[in-house]
This record gives sequence, C-alpha cells and structure tokens, in this order.
Amino acid sequence: MSEWVPTTCMRCAVGCGHKQLGVDEGYGVDVVRGDGEHPVNRGLACQRGIEESADPDGQWLSKPLVRKGGELVETSWPDALERVAERFDAALSRDRDAVAVLGSGQQTNEAAYALGKLARGGFGTRYYDANTTLCMASAVTAYYEAFGSDAPPTTYDDIPEAETHVVWGANPAIAHPVMFRWIRESAGEDDSRMIVVDPVETDTATTADEHVQLDPGEDLALARAVLAEIVDRGAVDREFVDEATDGFDELVADLPDPAAAAADAGVTPETVADLAAAFEDRTLIYWGMGINQSVRGTDAARALIDLCLASGNLKPGSGPFSLTGQANSMGTRVVSCKGSWPGQRPFDDPIHRSEIADEWGVPVGRLPDDVGPGPVGTMEAIEDGPVEAVYAVATNPVAGMPDATAVAEKLDDAFLVVQDSFRTETTDLADVVLPAATWGESEGTVMNMERTVSRVRPASDTPPTVQQDIDIIAAVANEIVPGLLPDPPVDPAAMFDEFAALTEGTKADCSGIAYERLDHELGVRWPAPEPDAEGGYRYHESTDDGDDWQFATPDGTANFSDPPEPDPLPEPTDEAYPLTLTTAREADGYNTGVRSRSVDDPGPVTARINPETAANELADPSGADDEPTVGLETRRGAIIAQVDPDPAVPAGLVWLPIHHPATNDLTVPATDPRSDEPNLKQCAVRVVADPSLAAYGSTERRSVDQSSGDEPRDGEGATDPEPVELTDGGEPR
Repeated sequence: MSEWVPTTCMRCAVGCGHKQLGVDEGYGVDVVRGDGEHPVNRGLACQRGIEESADPDGQWLSKPLVRKGGELVETSWPDALERVAERFDAALSRDRDAVAVLGSGQQTNEAAYALGKLARGGFGTRYYDANTTLCMASAVTAYYEAFGSDAPPTTYDDIPEAETHVVWGANPAIAHPVMFRWIRESAGEDDSRMIVVDPVETDTATTADEHVQLDPGEDLALARAVLAEIVDRGAVDREFVDEATDGFDELVADLPDPAAAAADAGVTPETVADLAAAFEDRTLIYWGMGINQSVRGTDAARALIDLCLASGNLKPGSGPFSLTGQANSMGTRVVSCKGSWPGQRPFDDPIHRSEIADEWGVPVGRLPDDVGPGPVGTMEAIEDGPVEAVYAVATNPVAGMPDATAVAEKLDDAFLVVQDSFRTETTDLADVVLPAATWGESEGTVMNMERTVSRVRPASDTPPTVQQDIDIIAAVANEIVPGLLPDPPVDPAAMFDEFAALTEGTKADCSGIAYERLDHELGVRWPAPEPDAEGGYRYHESTDDGDDWQFATPDGTANFSDPPEPDPLPEPTDEAYPLTLTTAREADGYNTGVRSRSVDDPGPVTARINPETAANELADPSGADDEPTVGLETRRGAIIAQVDPDPAVPAGLVWLPIHHPATNDLTVPATDPRSDEPNLKQCAVRVVADPSLAAYGSTERRSVDQSSGDEPRDGEGATDPEPVELTDGGEPR
C-alpha cells in the first residue's frame, strides 16, 4: 500500500500544498487532496490542480525519440545524448550564441538553476529564456524600476486585511481559484468591496461589486486618469510621498486631464472618480496578463504601482500584487540566470559576474554580458542568425508564442531538442525528444507568487526510460562541458544548497532555507537570511516611532514612473480588419493545455463574440445555427472557429482561449520595448462568415511514432479523483 506524500501543486503559482498517493502497481499518482497542514492553503485545493496532477489527459512521453527519415522513432538514452552533444558542440564551436535555450516555470528550482548554469556558464549563450518573458516580464521590470527588486511586496496574509480589492486585467476565479476564495471572502465583509477592471465580463467580474469595462489595450490611459483624479481630489498621501518616494512632482506635471483620459480609456469620469476613491481605503491591486502582455505592459504595471505609491498603499493590507501564472515562475526568476544572476544579482555588474564565474569554475568572459532578447528575439535569431540549435525544456513555443505558424517554421529550420513529459506541438517538430518526469514524479522545490519556497516530492517512480529534468540537464552538460554539473543522478538538496549559497546577502536571500527546514516548516518565504528568519511584507516596518520604509533602490526610496511615452498599439482596427482580438485563459487550459487535451485533436477553438457583433458578421444572423463555424483572419494567419455569442464580451471584440494551439497562429509578435514581453492581448482581426475550409488550418506537422512502450506511466487500476470545485482539508487563511 502506498503512503501519502506531501508535495506542492505545480499547476499555478498559488503554491498549494497537496498530498499525493501513488498507484499500488505500475507508475503514476492515484489520489490527490489538499494538505491541511500546509501554511499556504490549509487544505484547500482546486479541481484542476487535483485532476491534472492525478489524471492528466496528455499523451505521455516514455522513451527517447530521434528523427530518422522524417519520423520520430524510439532510441536509447546514449544515442539521443550523443546526437544532442554532436550538434550542440558543432554549433558552439562556430558561435557560443548558436545554441538557444528555452526553460520554463514548470521546472523545479533545482532544475531551473541547473539549466541556467548550463546555458549561461556552460554554453555562454545570450539566447536563453525561462519562459517568464511570456507572462511576467513586464511586472518584473516594473518592480525593479519602482522598488529596485523583483516580486510583490505583499503576501497572502494581506488579503483579509484589505478593504478594497481591485482586480485589473486578471481573472483569478479561473486562473487562481484558491486565492480567489480568499479575495472573495475578504471583499464580502461589510466594510470591503471588489472592483474588477477588464474589457470582458469575466467570472471574476460577475462576483464583483463593480465592473469597469475599459477599451482593450487602454489600461495605461485609465490608470493615469485615476492618478490624476487622486491628485485633483487631494487624496495623495503627502507624508509617505515626501518621506519614501522620488519623482512624484515630475510625474504629476505630465498627468492628463482626468475626463480626457477617461474618454481615451472608454469609461466615464464618474467611473474614474469611483476608482480613485477606492484607493482612499486599504487597497490591494492585483493584475495579470491583461496588463503584462502588451507593448505598454511595463508602463501600465508602473502606473498601477504609482497608484499605490501616491495613495500610501504600501504597507500590510495594501499594495501592488501581480498574479503569477506558472507554478515556479517566481523560482525561475530568482535562480535561473535569465534576467539576473541567482538572488537578483545585477546581470551586468562586474563584481557579481566575477563571483558567479568563480563559484562555477568558468572563465568570466564566457558569461554573456546582457540578458538577451527574450523568446520573440530568439525566434528572429534562428531566421537571421546566429541561432542554429534550440534546447527547449518543459515549454511549448509552437502553441504558446505569438505568430505561432512562423515560430513553427523557424524551429523546423533549427536543430531542435525538446525535453518534456507530454507530447506537444513542439515535440512533434523536434529532432530529439527527451522524456522527463512530471508532477508526482519529481524531487525539488518551487516558489509561489508570494515568495514561499516549498518542497516537491515524488509519489511515484518513473519507467526506467524516463528521467528527472535535473538529471537530463546534467547529462547534456557532461557531454559538452564536463565538470560543470554533477554526474547524474544529481542530488537535488545539494543543488538547492548551491544556489541558496549564491543568494546570501542579496535582495532575494534564500541562504537560511534548506531541505531540513522545509521538511519541518513546509513553506518558508524569502528573504530568509538565517535558519530562523522568514520574509513578510517587504520594504515596510512598523516601529515605535511610526512607519519605516526602506526600498532596494540605491537611495532607499521608491520611484514613481517617468512620464510615459507609450508605443502605439501594434494593430489598431481598420476597414480590412475591423474587430479586435483578445486572448485569455480557460479553466481547463493551462501551460498550453498539454495536460488537458490531445495534440492530434485539440477540439475546435471557440470564439466568444458579442451577439450584436455576431449578428453583423455571421452569414445566418437569425441564429439558426447554434454554433456557427467561421473563419478568423489576421495579417499572420487564418483559423476555423466556432462562435459562442456571448454578451459578456463587448461589441467589436473577439475572445479566444490563449492555450488552444490555434489561437497564436493569429497573434502579433510585437513586444514591450523594456520587458520584451509579447503583445498577446490585442490585434486586428476579421470574421469570414462562410469560409472555404480548404484555405484554413494549422501548420502541417510532421508525423510522430509515439508508442509508449511496455510500461504505462499511469499504472493499472488508477482511480480518477472526484471532481470538485474546491476541496477543504482545513481552515482557509
């Protein structure tokens, strides 16, 4: 009989503690439930976190695959690694930037650290991304510019203390159900409320006290209108602003007239006034991809932080709280050497570069001197040089990146190595596929969106032909740069200790955390510089003399944003493309949906369109066809979609699920100039009411022999978990 194993859910970044029970025979997880002892969730668990941990619908990868004669066929690990080493060595001999590496927030901290060490210290490539550039880079850039350090200052403990909850460009009811329960419970108190700012009436908006429907892409205009209103009504916390911030007067001098800015954002002056009044209470402002995934993402995130600074909402129960999507996006930001060296050490600082090189035993000149261009720039570097080979780990760029048809064509031109647990659109294009362990099979740690580090433990072994992420990375490293990483199997605890030691004394100090402590406490929030220390609300401390603020900037003050000069939105509507396309997450679509759908038959993509718009665009405006089929076209591609006439979507807008593999055939690859994050939320589209089906469809993929071998991953007799909305194994916080 298997025993319950405490672990952390890897679906989203709330970081819920789970307990998992492995199958009695074979491989896989049998039952999953919330862990009532875990300090993050106290037993709460969402339906999707349970189902996708215990019973994922994706197609397992069980043996290494290599491409022969245009087909992927099974091979041995030595053969697969030899092919990888041969091609990577040849590329690196020509240019250290010839190999690009794409990581993921689905990896453990230990695997992410090992991959970053290989990419930066082994290969020396600029072309490395940890996948956070697709979701969190604009928020990260805004935090650095405002506070001198990444990550929200807030924690989950602040949610019940807030009086007003402003949810802006996010839908936590779908994306973060456990966290949303805390928000909803706090907002339901007599002296509290929830305001949702979103062009679409989302599931979150339907439960809010007020829903602000702004025009798509106009978040920056609305935030600046609200700040101008706060100034006009004399609601600025001058004591805090004068004592703890810099740049306020310069920003105020450039603010627009509130009424004019309200018109630009598509809302009324009364709406702006009500939003401004909300910040007179203890206010938490949450935001997500609706802010970040824009050419104006950094400016918009800075503008939301400006609202907190101007109103003095920078202490417990208030403040800016970006909502992270991938389970370990925070961890990859701290440990993986994407945008900073471990612990948020500045990437271009010569002292930090030298210390990292010494610790790794590599020449300092091998370390790249800038962070690289992000994933969109990496794809361009395949077409224009110097990238010849790509190593993708736990990520699916063929479905997840903008202008996905072009991405597939570029990856098809490169030597592509994909390391994953499930078949994806990207594994179908690979030259080598390396099968990796997944949730319930992996050992390590993760960090959630409030900076809490917790353990991930295996409840099941894997087939002998499947390996841990960290062991595959070490095996690749040992073929190309021997001695950089330990021989596999790698001890995850030792790898954790290595990166934690590198964070000592940094802004993201994890040196007081070790496996033994996590085994005892279950979760520890950084900064944790000592074995008995744990971080709380950042930058603020209550003293006998009052409030004290100390930010991680050179002068210790928080920075208001510079007056923005935003780039124009990349594709305004016009006569040829009269509608606006936006994208968002569905409840069963996470991480490109590889755990919840088929690659061969992902099902039709559904476009939600306002009934008025649908009546104007469809061939049969009478609505005789309940699910009419239309073509959706942008300047990059065309797909077939089923139409769901939905009044929750405003007129003129077409809503598509971001994780359906067809959606990103349409999106535009424009990026934020400071964060490199793609503009996935807005582009011009048209509806073709009676499309010729022959003219539509996704990029043709090469066929794959995906036989799974003799030993199924999910074992025999595994039972499905009972479907639940939320299960409760203890008291919520």
